[in-house]
Amino acid sequence: MTTSTSASSSTSAPTHALGTSTGTSTSTVPTPGTVPTPGTGHAPSHHGELLQGVFLDTDGRPRAGLVTLPVDTPGTRADFTPRPGTPPDAVAVVPGGRTKAARAARFAVALCAERTGRPAHGGTLRLTGDVPLGLGMGSSTSDVLASVRAVTDAYGLRLDPGTTARLAVRAERASDPLMLGARPVLFAQREGRVLEVLGPALPPLLVVGCLLGGGAAVDTLGLPAPAATGAELRAYARLRERLRRAVADGDAALLGRVATASARRAQRVLRHPEFEALVALARRTGAVGVQISHSGSVAGVLHDPALPGVGARADATRRALDAHRIPYTRTFAVTGASNSPCDRGSPRAGCFWTAKGCSLH
Repeated sequence: MTTSTSASSSTSAPTHALGTSTGTSTSTVPTPGTVPTPGTGHAPSHHGELLQGVFLDTDGRPRAGLVTLPVDTPGTRADFTPRPGTPPDAVAVVPGGRTKAARAARFAVALCAERTGRPAHGGTLRLTGDVPLGLGMGSSTSDVLASVRAVTDAYGLRLDPGTTARLAVRAERASDPLMLGARPVLFAQREGRVLEVLGPALPPLLVVGCLLGGGAAVDTLGLPAPAATGAELRAYARLRERLRRAVADGDAALLGRVATASARRAQRVLRHPEFEALVALARRTGAVGVQISHSGSVAGVLHDPALPGVGARADATRRALDAHRIPYTRTFAVTGASNSPCDRGSPRAGCFWTAKGCSLH
């Protein structure tokens, strides 16, 4: 395969191997034969992607990868109650149908039993939370991550992110990087490894969220894999380099251009009828760009909060969404450290959470 210099240079940052033995910490290990106590785990979700495509790793091999826009809420809580005497694969999940979470719990039970010397018991896994299903917000990974954390909590263990990522990929075939926190990383979602840490934090953003395609669910694993042609690799290498620069410089405008370009490329598969209207209204309201879920219907209009009048621009964006009959969901801030829903308050504060009429709840 022939690639250009720009594609090769995009791999200058090292591939990060997660989950070495030195990265795993354990609490005091109980005497073998004792029964694990109930455990609890929590996990966040995300708001789609800033970039998704195919990228070269440090060995020059093409890898599917993505950079998510994480949010603290909505999220998932998992409670795992071990049942002594039950087979280790007898994990009942409530509500039913969360097969990926149950599978992750079984994998976690086996790993925890091996590391602690305790018996591997089945049990009951209860999931609660408010991550919408099928919209591209990482609901499966949120379930899986919370479940793994609940089981490891029951066994008194804490797993490193690399081990957790590998368990997640085993459970759901492709995983979002929710176990890595809010730092921006290019993540190989089908392998559970970091291709590149882009920097310590994203530039601050104000995101006005919405739903495309009427909010219809998307079969993530049913979507075709990105092509690994030379032209595709070169295009995504350029976007990767620009996103790396946007993070390094704290450049919200450049990040917005990267996210918009990535979203436009995804339209070759998603074909959301409202996409061009979303891009146009973002331009009219002074936004720096748009981002979407490349495997769902959630989307966001990106504003630079450092520019004057951000509250008025967010208001104008919501009115424009309404005029185009694109469902508005929420407004939230990306602060550079974590991305949290804003407190209720005046639009002049530049950011606020809207519970009433929110399509995500």
